[in-house]
Amino acid sequence: MVEIFNIDLIDGPSTLELFIRFLVNFLFVFIIVRFLYYRVRKRKDYFFTYIIISTVIFLLCFLLENVKLEIGFALGLFAIFGIIRYRTRQIPIKEMTYLFLVIGISVINALANKKISYAELLLTNIILVITAYFLERMMLLRHESTKSIVYEKIELIKPETRSELKRDLEERTGLKINRVEVGKIDFLRDTARVDIYYFESENQADDADIDGFANDDDD
Repeated sequence: MVEIFNIDLIDGPSTLELFIRFLVNFLFVFIIVRFLYYRVRKRKDYFFTYIIISTVIFLLCFLLENVKLEIGFALGLFAIFGIIRYRTRQIPIKEMTYLFLVIGISVINALANKKISYAELLLTNIILVITAYFLERMMLLRHESTKSIVYEKIELIKPETRSELKRDLEERTGLKINRVEVGKIDFLRDTARVDIYYFESENQADDADIDGFANDDDD
């Protein structure tokens, strides 16, 4: 065994194990991100984020576990990344769930010890993928999202002109709106806060930024 500064130049079994585990982890994370998340949400920024975070978490946990650091450190790292909030914009709940999923898979694949067989590890990954697929694709419940808008045509907020209000909002947002709720009204500025509700499956422009409107929130 060749050593440099008391460190093995190469450890064949450990390197092979790292390679195999990384391929397994990357394969399942890629399936989740590319074929489950991205196919529905079409968000390239989160696609990049999930893959990079998964890779970094896996390598950190695998290498730190090899130097016999306590597992509490890895769990603390898991918690830190699990509560990430980007300062420019709040992460929608669904994106946070996928983030938690890719981090969880990476931690499992990296820290599974020799008491856990490769069959059990593969079965765990498959169960997580199938569960995500079932909830994303197989359930017939439609997800209703909402956007809050500062609306200036205050004359259309009356109950008798609600159909005109809905039609105007659909033309300006490009969304097929399911229902509209009028919130706070500011008569000094002739504006009102309007919440629009729509089904994601019926709209291609889901989660798109709309100029002049407030930040959107997911139910």
